[in-house]
Amino acid sequence: MALVMYMISYEPFYQTLFRKNITEYHLIYKEGISANTLHRMRHGKAISTKTLDVLCFILACDVCDILCYKPDPDDGLERE
Repeated sequence: MALVMYMISYEPFYQTLFRKNITEYHLIYKEGISANTLHRMRHGKAISTKTLDVLCFILACDVCDILCYKPDPDDGLERE
């Protein structure tokens, strides 16, 4: 059984922060987002849907402004 890697990227999150001129410092100290959550995102780890909901509320944005799905191009699966 081959290991299939799917990847959620938080690159849109950092683009949204930049576009809205919001820092991680602001999210931690003014909005109450935990530093651990931002660390997990920086390292491509999972976050909860509740956290995703809170970030969308704080940033007044859609989910696609926080994350995107990038399939592994080397997984060997055919897609239509």
